[in-house]
Amino acid sequence: MLKILHIAPLNFAGVPYDFYKMHNACGDESRIVTLHQNERVFPEDICLDLPLPNQTLAKFLRRKKIRSLEEKERDTAHYFEFRNLFEKSYYKIYDFLIQPKIEKAISEYGLNDFDIIHYDGGLDFYRDSRQALKWKKQGKKIVCCYYGSDLRIRGLIKELDEISDLNLTSEYDHLSLKKDLKYLFYPYDASELPAKKERTAEAIKIVHSPTNRKYKGTELIISVIDKIKRERNIEFLLMENVDRSKLLEIKSECDISIDQVGGTMGGTGYGKAGLETLAMSIPTITNMTKDYADWLPENPFIVANNFDELYKSLIELIDNESYRIENGKKGIEWVKKYHSFESVNENLMKLYREKI
Repeated sequence: MLKILHIAPLNFAGVPYDFYKMHNACGDESRIVTLHQNERVFPEDICLDLPLPNQTLAKFLRRKKIRSLEEKERDTAHYFEFRNLFEKSYYKIYDFLIQPKIEKAISEYGLNDFDIIHYDGGLDFYRDSRQALKWKKQGKKIVCCYYGSDLRIRGLIKELDEISDLNLTSEYDHLSLKKDLKYLFYPYDASELPAKKERTAEAIKIVHSPTNRKYKGTELIISVIDKIKRERNIEFLLMENVDRSKLLEIKSECDISIDQVGGTMGGTGYGKAGLETLAMSIPTITNMTKDYADWLPENPFIVANNFDELYKSLIELIDNESYRIENGKKGIEWVKKYHSFESVNENLMKLYREKI
């Protein structure tokens, strides 16, 4: 039996927590420590509830970094660098202030007793990775798993990258940014989902639930919806900042889901939201490069990368109930085959044996 400790800044979309659940369900021992509370109220194991770095400053620095990255195309992952002495000093003081709470948690929860330290997001408790370096010297195995914009915006933490025994991602586009990344479907337990509701209204319900409009291409999606509203009987549900349980109930009443189309910062494919709707037998539209669409085994998604493709895909789904039903059934089976705890754990154990 392995003892696997997950550490994550946040429980991003519930994905790190699903890894923790998977390990325990498959016979290993696991805990997950999150540094900050997720405002979207996903479940937690050990949440240190540390204060977030000053939000006004953090948002300002993040916006500047995004603008800078949008101006230049990167084909490899970059190392995180402090923008100036002020930012460097800021994080140094922040790490000093949180250190007592980190050390207390390590002692109180026996975090030194784990064999594998799995960093979700590739970020240690501290910006200089001092705890990861300490665990590495103690013989622990270090795993980094990168999600979302970890590599595209923030970049690699050099000290952690240099000691990592295994680097994972569930983002296809990350594979071209860092050559030693291994792809792993992330685990998902569909038992949390409400049952799909039978259609009762004449209007076709289309849902889109972006966490970030810019990344998800929401403005483009709205422009397509506005055109279709003049031609078909549809109801468009744009769900933002909605309680998770309520959001899932709303999705269960929908006929079509749009994950993302035409967003910025290179994001393609699908996330937790896309899996949820597939697992509820809802046809799901997202954007993918041709390479990604061809690579994804038994691809269950309807691919649309621009205005015209999204318009065409939506019209076909709206007008053809049999197509919606067929696509929905395909989605359920695909989620079970590739994202179930058993499937993902088997592939992860294989990578552990090969790399660590």
